[in-house]
Amino acid sequence: MRGNELPGVWIWKAGLICAGAMLCSMPLFAQTLTKAEDLYQHTDYQASLDLLDKNSADPATNFLIGRDYFMLGDFKQSTDYLQRASDGRPDNAEYTDWLGRAFGKRAETSNPLLAPGFASKARQAFERSVQLNPKNSDALSDLFDYYLEAPGFLGGGHDKAMKVADQIAAVDPAEGHYEKAKLAQKRKEYQSAEDQLRQAVAVSPHSVGQLIELAKFLARQGRTSESDAVFQQAQEVAPESPRVWFARADLYIKQKRNLDEAKNLLRKYMRAPVTVDDPPKEEALRLLKQAGGV
Repeated sequence: MRGNELPGVWIWKAGLICAGAMLCSMPLFAQTLTKAEDLYQHTDYQASLDLLDKNSADPATNFLIGRDYFMLGDFKQSTDYLQRASDGRPDNAEYTDWLGRAFGKRAETSNPLLAPGFASKARQAFERSVQLNPKNSDALSDLFDYYLEAPGFLGGGHDKAMKVADQIAAVDPAEGHYEKAKLAQKRKEYQSAEDQLRQAVAVSPHSVGQLIELAKFLARQGRTSESDAVFQQAQEVAPESPRVWFARADLYIKQKRNLDEAKNLLRKYMRAPVTVDDPPKEEALRLLKQAGGV
């Protein structure tokens, strides 16, 4: 400290220096997070994880770490980091929804004594996420699936699922029809399920996902030629969609037909750039081996 400076002035200057250093470091931090998110979106989960600070208190960083671990199949670590993210931003519906997914996976993969506790935590997280944002279609869909699949003693139930499907329909009509089709199939009401799937396509005719679900349903009903026609429609809507290639190949292999075409579709899939919303390439490789293509 200079002899003519008062202590208060020195402290004030030191504060400015510290604040300046933090501001200078923020762009680099933001760039790192953006790069890690991009790697995640392009399914390079380990590379994304390697960029991130595992001791960070930043909720966005912990959210991405949690999703990376989720995709890598480490659901314990995923839960821990998603819990940190949710605790840091308890008002964030997306963070809470992902926490529910991680607890759901732990319920699926843990021993029977622990599974009910994890399942209940998943349900609570999904319900909380929907409370935080009643228009969050992902959270609504996750809550619907929970109610559809879980037994009554864990809070599931078809009546609850239908109420959520109605909520989804108000946000996304096509998705609402799709969820109602799933419920109808669960109840073995197959004509109703088909009607709902066709309504989903009618509402959103350029949605590859809805066309794929209709094609798969028709195939399960033994209506192969109709299924193939819907797949062809999906291919015309999105000629370069890896998702269509995978779904079609998966169906062919399950039905043990058109195996050469299935192998070609899977090889195209393996060469294509895919995103986190597409099936994992590991699954495509497994199917390719099953078809004798490797």
